[in-house]
Amino acid sequence: MTQMFNRRTVLAAGATIASTPLFAPYSRAQSSPPVIDIRRGQVQPFPIAIPNLGGEGDMGRNITGVIENNLRRSGFFRIVDRQSYGDQPVDADQPPAFARFQRAGAAGVVTGRAGRGADGRSRVEFRLWDVAQGTQLHGQQFATQEANWRRIGHLVSDQIFERVTGEKGHFDTRVVFIDETGPKDRRQKRLAIMDQDGANVRYLTRGGDLVLTPRFSPSSQDITYMAYNGGEPRVFLLNIETGQREQVGNFPGMTFSPRFSPDGQRIVLSLQQGASSSIYSLDLRSKSAVRLTDGTAIDTGPSYSPDGRQMVFESDRGGTQQLYVMGAGGGGANRISFGQGRYSTPVWSPRGDLIAFTRQSSEGFSIGVVKPDGSGERILTTGFHNEGPTFAPNGLFVMFFRDQGGGPKIYQSDIFARAENVVPTPSFASDPAWGPKLG
Repeated sequence: MTQMFNRRTVLAAGATIASTPLFAPYSRAQSSPPVIDIRRGQVQPFPIAIPNLGGEGDMGRNITGVIENNLRRSGFFRIVDRQSYGDQPVDADQPPAFARFQRAGAAGVVTGRAGRGADGRSRVEFRLWDVAQGTQLHGQQFATQEANWRRIGHLVSDQIFERVTGEKGHFDTRVVFIDETGPKDRRQKRLAIMDQDGANVRYLTRGGDLVLTPRFSPSSQDITYMAYNGGEPRVFLLNIETGQREQVGNFPGMTFSPRFSPDGQRIVLSLQQGASSSIYSLDLRSKSAVRLTDGTAIDTGPSYSPDGRQMVFESDRGGTQQLYVMGAGGGGANRISFGQGRYSTPVWSPRGDLIAFTRQSSEGFSIGVVKPDGSGERILTTGFHNEGPTFAPNGLFVMFFRDQGGGPKIYQSDIFARAENVVPTPSFASDPAWGPKLG
């Protein structure tokens, strides 16, 4: 079995964490509208003060660091400098001194503490306050093992993000990717997984086989990927929790770009036959395959719409590499890319409203988004060899990889191109695929 990870650590990442609402008598209804509308265009980042969570030991301070990092990297929050409000201890049982934070320019403030309960479990609580109104916007208490402190930071970040923006958070998620080490002409590629912020990297394969294009199931903790096993390309399924791996089907010739259906019951991939390649759908229970495209073109890179009714793919059937949309069962396809250059690596947003892509033109390699009908194309970033976008489960952020000559690195951008950040990894990294929410 090809596995190189600590099963206890993997299970802890998805462990159940008990939580209960935490409101004060002076709180206002949780059903209040979002504080900012991030889809309104050029909205200013929400200024928020996050004093270190109180309590004994370093856990509160460490969780605070995770929250700050998450919100800052999103591009929709501005973390108010602690020096501007004195960084004095804040009583988690009382409303904060709102005037003090208002003078510092904060519109919101987070208070809370971390400690150990009588049952030996760690307990973390936080409250989010509206500085101008002097009211509590949200509050929650978590109980878990101390080893899960980083995940608590992600869960708190998700709740703050959702309460302020009205949009689901994306912080309590993981990303599978290809870890690359060694010289460029002898690069070792291992399958790896990490938290969305680059922490908790674990290796899922040893590097004996060349691995490519990992993709998460949207409905489970399974991934599908390609590996050159014994010199032949094969498609595999891997369960992250157990480490169990199985080969999918027995396709002759070269296979490319496996990806799950929205219900996780099928995968779609392309199979090379001579100079052309066609798209197939494979039922994972019956192992029966259905051919969806036919002809002399190179059809590859398929991705389902979130409702499972349509599929986007790339094809040179019109003479150049472009994006097409067809029904999930095959049939006629409509071209949706009309900008200058060649389009590839399409992926449908979990929200269904956008398709992300790579575009290669005289300007370089661009990552962009377009509506499923081909309208509203927007380029998020352009540079030297950007490739392979993947959506966060809330559809508001994409990751991709960029190789500027030395080796690939993973980057994150929101779909409005407000903020772009490198995702730290131990070595070179490529082919990210964002997984579903853990909770």
